Amino acid sequence: MFFRPEAKAALWRWREVLVALAVSLLGLWWIVGPGRLLAVPGWGLLLAGGALGFIGFQRSRFRSNGDGPGAVQVNEGQIAYFGPLTGGVVALQELERLSLDTRPHPPHWRLDVPGQDALLIPVNAAGTEGLFDAFATLPGLRTERMLAELRSGQSHAVVIWERKPLRPAHALLH
Repeated sequence: MFFRPEAKAALWRWREVLVALAVSLLGLWWIVGPGRLLAVPGWGLLLAGGALGFIGFQRSRFRSNGDGPGAVQVNEGQIAYFGPLTGGVVALQELERLSLDTRPHPPHWRLDVPGQDALLIPVNAAGTEGLFDAFATLPGLRTERMLAELRSGQSHAVVIWERKPLRPAHALLH
């Protein structure tokens, strides 16, 4: 079977969603199938397919083509970036602030850790799909907001997550 490279890349990007659709269809078939002998496991498959689809949809929105400068590696709570001009390693436990700066081309993730220079990672570097799971472990991170900012198309820097907010808790943003 022959696929164009663009079609293959699109299928690969949305792979979890496609698997979730297949699992959900199998569950639905078991629910309405002959005799309804497999209705109970069918409902389980339908629920599992829905959960996998939700997570897969978020991951697919986060993924890039991976043709940017450098490579990212996430290993045991550490994010390492190896770029042509810069690089570094940041431990997630020490991360103080996660920002997205869409002003440069390509946009960059900015990871701030006390006592060292900020680590700047292009959003389209190879291996950035591992950052989704790493960022998801940050307490209080709003994943949907992060994905919305990533796809907003606006040219600005925005703080996605902070361990300790710089503004007082009683000060409102609006």
